[in-house]
Amino acid sequence: MRYMKPEGYGLRIDMCNVKRTDMTRKPTHPGTVFLEDVMKPLNLSVTETARMLGVSRKALSEFVNEKASLSPEMALRIAKATNTSAESWMNMQQKLALWVAYQYEPENVTVFPKAEPAV
Repeated sequence: MRYMKPEGYGLRIDMCNVKRTDMTRKPTHPGTVFLEDVMKPLNLSVTETARMLGVSRKALSEFVNEKASLSPEMALRIAKATNTSAESWMNMQQKLALWVAYQYEPENVTVFPKAEPAV
C-alpha cells in the first residue's frame, strides 16, 4: 500500500513526548489487527461483522483493507464489541499516522530559541 503525504491529517501530537526509537518499523494498521485477531478467529465475514458493529459493509471493508483510517466512532464500536478500550485501538492508529508523517518529515523547520528564564 502506498501512502500519500499526510497533509491535514487531523492529529494534534505533543512532539515533546514523542520517542523516535520505535519508529523504524511501520506499525500495523488497526484494520489488519481487527481482521487477523478478531474477525478471522471468529470466522466472521465483513458483511456479518459490519452488521454486528452497526456500520456499512463498505466502511468496514475499507478499514480492514487499510484504505481508511480508524475513526473514533469506529474505535468505540470495536471496543464495545470486543470488550477492549477505544483508546487502545486509537493508539494503534496514532502510531501508524505518526510513522507515516515521519516518512515526510519537513526539513525546512527552524528550532525555536530557548526562552529566557522569568525573573
